Amino acid sequence: MNFVIDTNVLISAAIFKGSVQDKAFDKARDLGSIISSELVYAELKEVINRNKFDRYFKAGDRSKFLARYKAESKFIVVTHRVSKCIDPNDDMFLELALSGKATAIISSDPDLLILNPFQSISIITPKDFIEQHH
Repeated sequence: MNFVIDTNVLISAAIFKGSVQDKAFDKARDLGSIISSELVYAELKEVINRNKFDRYFKAGDRSKFLARYKAESKFIVVTHRVSKCIDPNDDMFLELALSGKATAIISSDPDLLILNPFQSISIITPKDFIEQHH
Protein backbone atom coordinates (compact mmCIF):
# COMPACT_ATOMS: atom_id res chain seq x y z
CA MET A 1 0.00 0.00 0.00
CA ASN A 2 1.22 3.47 -0.89
CA PHE A 3 0.25 6.59 1.02
CA VAL A 4 0.58 10.31 0.30
CA ILE A 5 0.82 12.64 3.30
CA ASP A 6 0.20 16.30 2.64
CA THR A 7 2.42 19.08 3.90
CA ASN A 8 0.21 20.35 6.73
CA VAL A 9 0.07 16.87 8.28
CA LEU A 10 3.85 16.46 7.91
CA ILE A 11 4.54 19.82 9.56
CA SER A 12 2.30 18.90 12.51
CA ALA A 13 4.01 15.50 12.76
CA ALA A 14 7.40 17.24 12.86
CA ILE A 15 6.37 19.75 15.53
CA PHE A 16 4.20 17.62 17.79
CA LYS A 17 5.77 14.26 18.62
CA GLY A 18 3.12 11.73 19.58
CA SER A 19 0.32 13.76 17.92
CA VAL A 20 -2.37 12.20 15.74
CA GLN A 21 -0.42 13.45 12.72
CA ASP A 22 2.82 11.87 13.96
CA LYS A 23 1.01 8.58 14.64
CA ALA A 24 -0.55 8.67 11.15
CA PHE A 25 2.93 9.17 9.65
CA ASP A 26 4.25 6.15 11.58
CA LYS A 27 1.17 4.05 10.76
CA ALA A 28 1.47 4.79 7.02
CA ARG A 29 5.14 3.81 7.09
CA ASP A 30 4.35 0.61 9.02
CA LEU A 31 1.50 -0.42 6.69
CA GLY A 32 3.26 0.25 3.40
CA SER A 33 5.19 3.05 1.75
CA ILE A 34 4.95 6.79 2.05
CA ILE A 35 5.38 8.10 -1.46
CA SER A 36 6.72 11.49 -2.40
CA SER A 37 7.99 13.49 -5.34
CA GLU A 38 10.63 16.17 -5.75
CA LEU A 39 7.85 18.81 -5.92
CA VAL A 40 6.18 17.64 -2.70
CA TYR A 41 9.56 17.45 -0.94
CA ALA A 42 10.49 20.95 -2.16
CA GLU A 43 7.24 22.34 -0.73
CA LEU A 44 7.81 20.58 2.59
CA LYS A 45 11.34 21.94 2.78
CA GLU A 46 10.19 25.49 1.98
CA VAL A 47 7.29 25.44 4.45
CA ILE A 48 9.16 23.81 7.36
CA ASN A 49 11.87 26.49 7.07
CA ARG A 50 9.44 29.42 7.33
CA ASN A 51 10.21 31.85 10.15
CA LYS A 52 6.78 31.33 11.72
CA PHE A 53 7.90 27.85 12.80
CA ASP A 54 11.09 29.07 14.53
CA ARG A 55 9.53 28.83 17.98
CA TYR A 56 8.66 25.14 17.43
CA PHE A 57 12.02 23.84 16.25
CA LYS A 58 15.40 23.59 17.92
CA ALA A 59 18.44 23.97 15.69
CA GLY A 60 18.79 20.93 13.50
CA ASP A 61 15.31 19.49 14.17
CA ARG A 62 14.00 20.67 10.80
CA SER A 63 16.87 19.02 8.95
CA LYS A 64 16.43 15.84 10.99
CA PHE A 65 12.75 15.67 10.07
CA LEU A 66 13.47 16.37 6.39
CA ALA A 67 16.14 13.66 6.40
CA ARG A 68 13.73 11.22 8.11
CA TYR A 69 10.98 12.00 5.61
CA LYS A 70 13.36 11.58 2.67
CA ALA A 71 14.78 8.31 4.06
CA GLU A 72 11.35 6.85 4.88
CA SER A 73 9.64 7.84 1.64
CA LYS A 74 9.68 6.24 -1.77
CA PHE A 75 10.28 8.96 -4.35
CA ILE A 76 8.49 8.48 -7.64
CA VAL A 77 8.29 10.33 -10.92
CA VAL A 78 4.92 12.02 -11.32
CA THR A 79 3.37 11.10 -14.66
CA HIS A 80 -0.21 12.30 -14.16
CA ARG A 81 -1.43 15.88 -14.46
CA VAL A 82 -4.52 17.01 -12.61
CA SER A 83 -6.34 20.27 -12.02
CA LYS A 84 -9.21 19.44 -9.69
CA CYS A 85 -8.46 21.31 -6.44
CA ILE A 86 -9.85 24.65 -5.42
CA ASP A 87 -6.24 25.46 -4.47
CA PRO A 88 -4.11 24.57 -7.53
CA ASN A 89 -1.11 24.02 -5.22
CA ASP A 90 -2.88 20.92 -3.85
CA ASP A 91 -3.09 19.25 -7.26
CA MET A 92 0.44 17.91 -6.77
CA PHE A 93 -0.86 15.57 -4.05
CA LEU A 94 -3.52 14.17 -6.40
CA GLU A 95 -0.93 13.81 -9.17
CA LEU A 96 1.44 12.00 -6.81
CA ALA A 97 -1.33 9.71 -5.57
CA LEU A 98 -2.36 8.75 -9.11
CA SER A 99 1.22 8.32 -10.34
CA GLY A 100 2.19 6.21 -7.32
CA LYS A 101 -1.03 4.20 -7.20
CA ALA A 102 -1.74 5.40 -3.65
CA THR A 103 -4.31 3.78 -1.41
CA ALA A 104 -4.95 7.04 0.42
CA ILE A 105 -4.01 10.68 0.78
CA ILE A 106 -3.73 11.68 4.43
CA SER A 107 -4.71 15.32 4.79
CA SER A 108 -6.35 17.86 7.05
CA ASP A 109 -6.93 20.25 4.15
CA PRO A 110 -10.65 20.82 3.47
CA ASP A 111 -9.83 21.57 -0.19
CA LEU A 112 -8.52 18.01 -0.57
CA LEU A 113 -10.94 16.27 1.81
CA ILE A 114 -13.93 17.53 -0.19
CA LEU A 115 -12.70 15.46 -3.17
CA ASN A 116 -12.87 12.15 -1.26
CA PRO A 117 -12.72 9.67 -2.89
CA PHE A 118 -10.61 10.79 -5.83
CA GLN A 119 -10.53 8.17 -8.60
CA SER A 120 -10.88 5.41 -5.97
CA ILE A 121 -8.16 6.92 -3.75
CA SER A 122 -9.35 7.75 -0.23
CA ILE A 123 -8.63 11.25 1.04
CA ILE A 124 -8.89 11.06 4.81
CA THR A 125 -7.87 12.89 7.96
CA PRO A 126 -5.03 11.54 10.09
CA LYS A 127 -7.54 10.63 12.83
CA ASP A 128 -9.75 8.64 10.40
CA PHE A 129 -6.67 6.97 8.91
CA ILE A 130 -5.54 5.73 12.33
CA GLU A 131 -9.06 4.57 13.24
CA GLN A 132 -9.46 2.66 9.95
CA HIS A 133 -6.10 0.91 10.43
CA HIS A 134 -6.28 0.29 14.16
